[in-house]
Parts: sequence; C-alpha cells; structure tokens
Amino acid sequence: MFGPPASAALLDLVGDPVLTLRADLSALRANPAAREWLGQDAAEGWRLLRHAAGLRLETWLREATAAIDAGRAAPPAPPLKLADGQRATLHLLRERPHWVLHARLSAADPGEPPLAEWLVLSPLPLLLADAAGGALLRRNAAFDALCAGSPRHLNDLPELLQALLGWNRAALLPALAAQRPQDAPLVTEAEFVDPQGRQRWLQARLRLWRRNGRTLLLAVLEDHSTLHERDLAHQQLDALMDTAAVGLATFQPEAGWVKAHRKGSPFKAGAKQAVGSLQGINRDLVEPASLPEFERLQRALKKGDAVEVRYAVRHPELGRRWLLTRVAPGLLAGGRRSTSVVTLDVTAQAQAESALLLRAESERAVLDSVLVGIVSVGPDGIDWMNRSARRMFGCELEDVRGRPMGVLAPDADGHPFHAEPGAEVFECRLRGRDGREFWVIGNAVQTPREDGTMQLTYALLDIDRRRQAEAQSRLAQASLARIIEGAPLAITLHEAQGLRIVKLNQAAAALAGRPEAAMLGGTPALLFGAEQGAQAVADMREALASQAVVQREYRVPAGPATRIWDARLLHLAGVGDDDAPELLLMVASDVTEQRAAEQARLQAAISQRELLVREVHHRIKNNLQGVAGLLQQIAARRPEVAPVLKEAVGQVQAIAQVYGLQVGASGPLMLKRVFDAIVGSVQRMQGRVITTAAEGGALLDDWCLPEAEAIPIALSLNELLGNALRHGNGAQVRCQLICDTAGVVVEIANPGRLPEGFLLQNVKSGVSGLGLVRALLPRRSAILSLEQQHGDVVCRLELIPPSVVHNPATKPSS
Repeated sequence: MFGPPASAALLDLVGDPVLTLRADLSALRANPAAREWLGQDAAEGWRLLRHAAGLRLETWLREATAAIDAGRAAPPAPPLKLADGQRATLHLLRERPHWVLHARLSAADPGEPPLAEWLVLSPLPLLLADAAGGALLRRNAAFDALCAGSPRHLNDLPELLQALLGWNRAALLPALAAQRPQDAPLVTEAEFVDPQGRQRWLQARLRLWRRNGRTLLLAVLEDHSTLHERDLAHQQLDALMDTAAVGLATFQPEAGWVKAHRKGSPFKAGAKQAVGSLQGINRDLVEPASLPEFERLQRALKKGDAVEVRYAVRHPELGRRWLLTRVAPGLLAGGRRSTSVVTLDVTAQAQAESALLLRAESERAVLDSVLVGIVSVGPDGIDWMNRSARRMFGCELEDVRGRPMGVLAPDADGHPFHAEPGAEVFECRLRGRDGREFWVIGNAVQTPREDGTMQLTYALLDIDRRRQAEAQSRLAQASLARIIEGAPLAITLHEAQGLRIVKLNQAAAALAGRPEAAMLGGTPALLFGAEQGAQAVADMREALASQAVVQREYRVPAGPATRIWDARLLHLAGVGDDDAPELLLMVASDVTEQRAAEQARLQAAISQRELLVREVHHRIKNNLQGVAGLLQQIAARRPEVAPVLKEAVGQVQAIAQVYGLQVGASGPLMLKRVFDAIVGSVQRMQGRVITTAAEGGALLDDWCLPEAEAIPIALSLNELLGNALRHGNGAQVRCQLICDTAGVVVEIANPGRLPEGFLLQNVKSGVSGLGLVRALLPRRSAILSLEQQHGDVVCRLELIPPSVVHNPATKPSS
C-alpha cells in the first residue's frame, strides 16, 4: 500500500480526471487531467459542476457514500452532459479518510444535431429541451428575453410559455407526445406578456426528435404581434365607416368586413365631403378620454356582443367629432354569424348637452361657494339651497325640499317670507331648523324656468354672526393688548417695509432705556444700539423672507455690564383684514443670568474632567512603570527570556512616557517633548548614548501629536531607535528631528548594511521591530523608508497631517 505522496504521484500519471475529495465531498487534490477538465482551480470547477448538475448528482453522491460506508455496492452514477457536448461517467472509491472520484470522458454523440451555431445565429427564440424530464438543454438569447431569471427546467417557465411549448403539469401535451416523425410540426399560439411588460402574440412550432432511446423537444417561436396589430388596424378602419350622419358595415368571421352598398344610402346627398373625410379613422384619432369606451367597442366587435358606445375622435379635417356606434350581432342564412355596425355623428347633440351641463354646473358651483345664503323656490316650494344657506338654517336640502319659505321664519304677520316679496332689500328675523333665531338682510328676485314657470331666488346675509364676530374680535384685541402690556417679555411690532416700531410694551421700553412715546416710529437701533441694530435689521429681513420663526441673541451694553437678549422674530402675514399692513413681531427676553449660569456649569464640568483625566493618566503611568519593573525583575531571574522581556519593557516604558507627558496637559502633545522623552527612555534602557539634533526653529513648538496617534507613533519611534542600536554593532547612533511647514521627518542613522535584496514592503506585520512599526503607523499620513547610504543605514519616518497637527495655542505657519 503506497503512502499519500506515492498515491498522488500515481494519480498524476492517470490519463482520466481523478479528484481526491474531503469528507464533505469538496475537492482536496486534482491530477493534471482533472485540472485540464475543470480548470486550474479544480476545487472551484468541481463546485460549479455540482451546482450545474443539480439534484441528480447530489442525490447520487449522498447515496453512493452511504452505500460504500455500509459495505454495499454504490448505485450507478447519472450521466453528465457537459457544455462542449462531451459526457462524463463518474465512479466513487473510498480511501480513508478521503474519497477518490474517477471521471471517464466520452466524445459528443455524433448523431446529435449541430445546434450551437444555429442557436447563436437565429434571430427567432429557439429551445432544445429534454422531452422526458423537462430539463432545458439549449436556448438562445432571443428565448432568454422572453423569461426572467435563468430557468433550468420547463416547470420554471411562466404557465403561458409552458402551454405554448406543449408542456402541461410536468408532461408533454397528448397531441405533441403522439407526434410521429412524418407528421407536421405542432403549431400553438398564445398571448404572452414578456418581462419588459410588452404584450406579444407568439406562435410556436414544436417537433420531437427521437434517437437512441432519447427524446428531445425542439421549439421555434415567432412573434406575430405586428400581424395582429395590422389586422386590428384594418378592423378599426373598416369598423369606423363614416358618413355625414350614419355609417353602416357588416362583419362576418369568415369573410371579415363587408361594406354596405352606398348607392341607395340616404346620407350620400349633401354629405359627400363628410363621407370621404371620416373614412380611415384609427385608434390614433380617438380622444384619450374616450379610449376606454373605444376599447369596449373593439372587444364587443371581436366577441360579437351587442353594445352601444359613444366616443370622441379628433379628425384632421373635421376637428373634434362625437360618434355613436351600435353593434348588433346576428345570424345569416346557413347559420353564419355576422355583426352589423351602425355609426352616427352626434356631435351637435353632444355639444349642446355638454354646454348645458357645463353652464348648470358652473352656476351651481359659483352659488355653492359664495358666503351669502341662496335659496331657490319654485311653484312646488323650496327646490335648492347652497352650502351657506344650509349652514345658516342648520338643515339639509332634503329636510325642506318642496316646502314653502315660511317654514324658515317665525309666525309673524307681514314677514317677508309670508307675504309677496318685493324688489327692495329687507331685514328680518329668521328661525333655523335647530331653533336658533337670527337676523338677516337680503332680497328676492324672480327668474323664468325652462318650463315657463317663475322661480324665486332669495339672497340672505346673516348679520347676527357678523356682529357677534366683530364684538368678539374687539374683545380679543383688547385682551391681547392688556396681556402684551403686562408681559415680562419685551414685545414690539414693526411695519414690514421700514421696520419702524408701531407698538411696544413697557418691557421693551425698559430694554431701550427710553419712554414708549420716544420709541414709536423708531428703528431697531433704538432697542439694541447702532452695531446690534444693524444686525437686528438683517435678521428681521430674513424673518420676513422665510415666513418662519427666526431666533437670535443680541448683546446690549448696559453701563459697565452687557445684557444678553434672546429674541424671536415672526412675520405676521395675512393677519387681520385683507387691506391691513404686514407686520413683524419681536419677542425678546433677558437671558443674561441664565447664560452666565450655563457658562459656569460648563467651566466646572471641564475643570472636573481635566482633573479626572490627569489623575487617570498619572495612575496609568505609575501602573505601566510598575509593570516594566516586574518585567525587569523576571528578566533578571530568567536570563533565557531576558532579550524578549527587555524589548517589552522598552515598549511599556514608551507608553508610560506618553501618559506621563499627558499629566497636567490638555489637548495634543508637543511632538518635541514626545521625541525627547522616547530618546531618553531608550538611552536609559539600552545604556547607550544617542546623538540627537533638531531643525526647524519655531516650528518645533508648532507641531503636536493627536491623542489617538501619540502612543502608536511613540511605540514606532521606540522600535526604530532600539532597532538601530541592536544593528549598529556598538557604533554611534544619530537621530535628527526635522520640522517644516508641510510636516515632520524623524531621521535615524546607524553604521551597518542592509541585506541583499531587502525590501521594506516584504516585512510582515509583527509584535516587534519593523513588523510592529508597519502595523502601528497610519497608512495615509505616515511614510517609512529604509535605505543604504554609503556605510550607514538611514531610516526616515515622515509624518504629515492628520498624524501630526498644529499647536492650537499658536497660529499655523504660512
């Protein structure tokens, strides 16, 4: 028995594809023949093959593995037909803990028709399917356009498309299944809506192809939608035979339209131009609003149903015409069906009806929208009331229809509703159906009706409600004036054009420090001073334009102190009568003490936070130094791990230096202080002296490290200095800090040589050395380089914003 290496070598010599499968039947290894069959990524090719083969292959794999593990013979594998026409026969063997799959490939069946090129070139939808199982074997792009998704079986197609292809309930139609080789193809037709929403009339030619015990279904589909639209257009043209008055035509299913003989037509004389002009009307001439009725007519013509339809057309010569078409089905001698179609031009009648209805609806709509109560009284009593009258009397028209006007008035002699009305204006008391009595002013006019009788129309205005509304308005205005005057808020009204003060209360006068009389007619500068007054004018203009509440704060000098006023500005548009001027309302409150209290609370919170942060940083530093001390003690007891612990101690000390610098500081850390602290820490840990230099002058105090970047950059600098000392062979290490307006550069040089072919990008991320530096540094704002310069190895670390930032206490350098 050969071991795994020997088995793999033997499998590579096999000419057939062989796969070694894991316990979950995924591909583990593949010989060259299998990679040639499935592709260089044999595992992915095997997965795609299983997906394409579907349930048959998965079922066989499950049954075969279960049978072999139970000691039984595996069932035969289903034949797989590949995309290039080849067939594959599979065999499964057990080689614990794996499986071995052997595939024998055979050439394509020479008797199969050459469909590939035919499918690509044909513009018609074509399909080749397994007639027994229903699997879709071949199809072209034109067929794919008829169905959504990627169907693999006839059952996946829409039901109408299945019926068109002779497939019903997972089986062929009996007429197609019984087809013999010498029979003509089976032709089917159906109306089908494709995925794009287009309605098509499709015709399919179906034929079965039998060979070597296998039956295939060949289908060719043709789109007959254009032919059907042409036939329908002919029907529409013939159905709309027009004359000046009546058009007559007869439709027979066998012979189509049979036009009536016009020789004896009573509409020929005097209407010759109309006959010629109305012939040839099609769907495009029908008015859009009449299309539903026109479609109903077409459906009736197709089915032979009786119908009467009126519709409008827009003729290029005769203009807009109304047609009335009546369809009457009947039977001719011999039992043949026919349909008589009679069309009348009813344009004049339709226009008269439309004008009359439009006039009546317009008059009723106007009267129903006015605020005056309108009541129409005919010979039989009240016959109509508008909305205002129904609201005035508290009733609906059905409650008083056909009753005299006296039911809406008190029982009093000489009342205008009980006596014969005159032409003058009257004023009287009325009683509503809800028992409410009120006074109205009105008049009555007599107008003739269509039947020759006279109609009396009353126009009534409820003056009680108007008087009540005026009194309530005056009361409300007086109450509002008292509230404004006594309110502790400063309230002013400004006219919208010049923003001059037209009204103010005592609090507003106290704000300005002037009497109310001196403030009237003044500008906002009287309230807030010249400087704040200009800003207030701009804010008021904004409020006038925005139609929304605008909130602003103004600081007004008050002797040695400054008062803060919170103001709300609102445009009072449309308030009062239509001819009332537009106003701007300003409501201001003194929030000086409130803002001072808020500022004091904020400063206390900031101070407390800074104290807590300093204490936390101090404790973190002490804890880190304690950890470093423990690690040093362990390194002293365990010399074998001393180098590793020494490196960890250096990293902990670097972090502790950062937290130590943050004690007593707020905001970003000074880069120069971090640089000096890390260099000093490394010198103490290594017992070596590092030559340092700094260039940049005032810029050295301008660059800082953000809090989020301080520890990663400090650790990186610690690792770069330690790395230079380790590889410097005891020679002097030089470190230079260079600052300019664009950023910061840290340059470290030590004697030594880089390995041959050394590339910094090949260094993998790790927990120490260059690997840790590459892992810690930000990708976009830090650039690390390592190069050989004569006998020195020079490491450059370039930092640009946002890894470094300008000192908030100084202005950025130009």
